[in-house]
This record gives sequence, structure tokens and C-alpha cells, in this order.
Amino acid sequence: MSVPATDPMIGRLIDGRYQVRSRIARGGMATVYLATDLRLERRVAIKIMHGHLADDSAFKVRFIQEARSAARLAHPNVVNVFDQGQDADMAYLVMEYLPGITLRDLLTDYGRLTPEQTLDILEAVLSGLAAAHKAGIVHRDVKPENVLLADDGRIKISDFGLARAVNNNTATGQALLGTIAYLSPELVTRGIADARSDIYALGIMTFEMLTGEQPYVGEAPMQIAYQHANDTVPMPSSKVASVPRELDELVLWATARDPEDRPRDARVMLDQLHDVSALVRDGTQELALQSTMVLPASLRTGANAVADAETQVLGAKLASTRPPAATLLGIHPVGTGPVDPPDSGDLLTQKAHKRKRRGFWLFALVILIAVALGGTGWYFGSGPGSDVSVPNFVSASPEAASTQLTELGLIPKLGGAFSATIAEGLVIGTDPDTGSRVPQDSTVTIIVSQGLQPITLPALAGLTQEAASAAITDLKAVVGSVDPVFNGDVAEGSLISASKESDGADLSAGGEYFEGLTVNLVVSLGSIPNVDGKTVAEATDILVGKNLLVVSGEQTYSDTIAEGDVIGAQVPDGTIRAGATLTLVISRGPEPVTVPNVVGMSWTDGKNALTALGFKLTYNPGADAPIYSSLIQVASTDPAAGTSLPKGSTISLKPTNPFG
Repeated sequence: MSVPATDPMIGRLIDGRYQVRSRIARGGMATVYLATDLRLERRVAIKIMHGHLADDSAFKVRFIQEARSAARLAHPNVVNVFDQGQDADMAYLVMEYLPGITLRDLLTDYGRLTPEQTLDILEAVLSGLAAAHKAGIVHRDVKPENVLLADDGRIKISDFGLARAVNNNTATGQALLGTIAYLSPELVTRGIADARSDIYALGIMTFEMLTGEQPYVGEAPMQIAYQHANDTVPMPSSKVASVPRELDELVLWATARDPEDRPRDARVMLDQLHDVSALVRDGTQELALQSTMVLPASLRTGANAVADAETQVLGAKLASTRPPAATLLGIHPVGTGPVDPPDSGDLLTQKAHKRKRRGFWLFALVILIAVALGGTGWYFGSGPGSDVSVPNFVSASPEAASTQLTELGLIPKLGGAFSATIAEGLVIGTDPDTGSRVPQDSTVTIIVSQGLQPITLPALAGLTQEAASAAITDLKAVVGSVDPVFNGDVAEGSLISASKESDGADLSAGGEYFEGLTVNLVVSLGSIPNVDGKTVAEATDILVGKNLLVVSGEQTYSDTIAEGDVIGAQVPDGTIRAGATLTLVISRGPEPVTVPNVVGMSWTDGKNALTALGFKLTYNPGADAPIYSSLIQVASTDPAAGTSLPKGSTISLKPTNPFG
């Protein structure tokens, strides 16, 4: 792999210990570099989180979780984790360095593997997974990209970045993690994974090793996920007839749709694999040993020697040669094979022996042909060859499928089922499944698609978000966007409305629809809190606690709210969502009033004029006697006329002397 000259990490010393030398690979979460541990003087692989993710606490937690999960495992078939830390703003993970290739590289170069090679890789991967499962760790991302084949013949499983403890394995409300081609049905439908989910992914990987292809393909990830959740993985022998029946059964056991029907963990499957391996290799032990023989060092010359060079990095492939890990497994390109050292006998002696053996081989050939003809007659007459393999009719017309079954000596029968992936009127599959071998004159049911399954959506408005989501997914519909808004008429956490994603049609009252429907939800955040009469600090804390932004606005007079406190919050027009900005209106206290000139007015008129403006009065109560009401006048006010006072202030009145 070429390394960009501008990569700033090349040559950098991390944490005063790890000298970065070259880049190995780059993923969505981190970049892996080849580095030298200056303290222990050894080469290591150092995984550095991308800079734009360093500020995201969720990614940091997941990155550290990978280190802790892998560090808990000490097993020959698990990539060792040596160290984890942070240098400035850069989080890193130090791992064992393994020159070699990945299983994905091997499958890309060679298509498919032999049963013996598949068993060798399976035994190593299951051993590593068994250690993880025993430690309470679920890998959650088993796939060929995470199986490393080292140049020295070691096979290790890596990348515990999605690993999680068994007692904390739910993924509700989060995007599904892992590669869609290897997701178990329970992860697709319920977002839940345990050790049996790793077993399912390993079963899919085994199918791929034996056949060179994945069991499910589709134009969109949702189509592949639907097949995982609703279809049965076919037997590898339906794609490659030479696959032993024992491996067929192992794959079907590991990929059962119901987790209860699978091995409960990797240890159980590993024990069964040993029995399967003995059956598959029975009678071919010598060949099996040869298939994994390591080439002598003297014969690894030229391009093969480059694999031991320092530039061979984790997961990399040499452009001009077959990877050394493939050699260790006994895999050779078409037309080539392992190099055997030449015999040291005399060439003339060899030719003499060949002439003597020629007559024997001619006689043996005649006997062999006779036996083959007899065996062929038995095989197709009364042996296993008389059975018929059910073809693959997916997406074919029922008429074409019926015609082909009839030609094969089978009896076609039509059946039906709903399907979200196969158009109405076309074939979904057969019963027995594709690849099954059945006797001639057997009845085979052709399952024809009836299109999307009708569903009855219940009334959603008023339900809690959790109840509405469960009702939607239980009907094989999909929850689309969730829009939380403030609404004082609907309780917090309950649905205000629901709509159809495709055209916006209102689904609040439910109705008749079809599976696969995507429903968008509008959920209430409750009413906006009332902050009238609160201090600015109190009002700000309350509103920010509801994920609202707050700014101070105009100040105005208030007869009821103390100066400096909040009169109210101005709410923007339209729908209010979390993050909206509210403006606080602040009180300036009561509005000032100017004391009018009531001096010379009659006592009664002067009092009325002042109380009408909101002033409170103090005076000699005797002045209110009826006998004086028409005789006395206002002599003076304190404060005097023209003075500005807050509304509700007290003014002292002095009456005139009625007797002069």
C-alpha cells in the first residue's frame, strides 16, 4: 500500500515511546500504522482514532472499549493488545503486529477454499471466540476482514471494536452495528446480540469459504437484512456439489434463524467441529497433512522471500506474488502447486523403472474404466444419483418452474406466501428448499409471492413513543424520523401525530396498509415551563433544563413582578422544538407616577385625585368628619406636587383649618 507523503503521522513519536514508521490501513473509525516500540525494541501495530472523532465522547468510549475487551483475552488465536492511551488530543491503541493477509484477501485471490482448509481456519477462529465467550465478551463483527492469516501460519481474530459484554448486549434505539452480510436475524429484528450471534456470522463466513460467495445478495442493505430475518441459509453443497454433507449440516446448525437452535457458544461448536473434521478427513489424513505443509526455507526464493521483508504489513498483499499465508495453508494458484525437491536418483534408472511400470498402468486403467462404468450404472440406477436436486427458481415465473420440475421427473404444486422482496406473481422459493435432493416423482411446492402482506395499523396518537414504535415494528413496518416538539395539550413522551414517509399522509388514526411502511412520528416534549415571577437565573436554569436556549429581552414596568425578575418568556411563532430560543421579558418594577397639584382643592376631591393614581395617603383621620368635609381644603402634600414616585407610594396630606 502506498503511503501519502503528506501523512503527518509518519515519523511522529507517540507518548515518547512509539515511533511511527508507515501506514498500514485506514478505516471509518481509525488508522493503523506500523510503529517501533522504542522501550521494548519491537515492531507493533498502533491504531489511532481519527482526529474529527476525538471530541466525540461516544466514539472515545467505544475505542477504549475495544482495548479493554481485547486486553481481557490472552489466547493464541486472538490478536494481543499491549497498550492504550492518549497523547495530547490523540487516542491510540497498541496491538500485536502480524505480517500477512486477511481471510478476505485470500478469498478474493482464490475464490473458495477446500473443506480441509476451511476446517483449519474454522478451528482457529472458534478457539479464539471460545476464549472470548468464556470471558463474557461477544465480538459482534465476525467476518473475513477480521480474520488474519500470518506469514508464519498463525490464524488470529482481531478488531473487537464492536465487542460488548454479554450482560450489556442490547442495541435498542441505536443503529445496527456490524457488517450487514453477517448480521444474525435477532440483530436485524430486535437489535439484540449474544454469543449465538457470533456463531451465526461464523456460519455465514463458513458458507463463503466453501462456495466463494455469500448466501444472500441484494441491491440494498434492507433486502439483505430481510433475507437474514426471514429466509433459511442454503446448504453450501447447493452451490458446490463437492462439499461434504457434514459441513452442510454444520453450516445449517450455525445459521439457524432461531438462536435457540444454534450452538450456545463457540466452545460447543468447536467440540462438534472436531468430530466433523475427523469424518471429513477420514481416509485422507496423508493428503490433509500435505495440504498444510510449510515450504522449506531453501525453496522460498524470489518474490516469496519478499513476504518476510519489513515492508510486509498487517493485512497487506504483495502485488507480484501469492501471499505466504496462502502457502502455509497449502493453497496455490491454478496450474501451480507446492515445489518438491528433485529426486537424487540416476535419470537412466528412472527411465528403466518407467518402462517396466507402463504395462502395469495400462492394465490398471482397463480395470478402472470397467469399475467406473459399473459404479456409474449403480449410482444413477438405484444409488444416490437417482435423487434429484431441487433447482433455484427465485424470481422465476411459476409456469417456468413447473415445466422444469416436470422435466426433472418431479411433481410441481403451487403454494403462496407474502414477500417484501419478490414481486407479486413470481417464485419466492420451494418446499423442500433449493439444493435439497429428493427422489423422483416427489412433490415439490412452488411458493409464489402474493406481494406485500397487508397490515392493520392501530391508532397511534396518544400512545407513548415506546408503545407506538413496538406496534409499528411488530407489524413489519419501519419507524422513520422522530420529531420531538413542545405541546401543552399532549403529555410528555406521547405521540402528537404520525405520518407516512412517502407522501406525508396522516397515520395518527391507523388504518389498512402494507408491510414495509415507513412511519414518521411527532412526539410531545410537554408544555414549555412557566417562569413568570422567577429570577433570571432561576428561569434560565428551568428552560435550559428543557433543552431551550435563553436570551434577555426588553425590560418593562410591572405592578406585580419585582424589579429584575422575569415577567414572562416570549415564544417564537409556529412549532417549538428542542434548541429553540426564548426571549425573557424583565420587570422594571411599578411605573413612576407624578404627584398632581391638589393644594386648594376640597379635602374630598384632593384625596380622590391622589388615590385614583394609586397613591396611599396618611393624614389626621379627624379631617374626614362630615362636619368638616365642605369646610376644609388640602393645604399641602408631602412629597410636593411634581414629584415622581413609584405607583403605590404613600403621600402625607395636610388639611386647612376650617376656623381660620
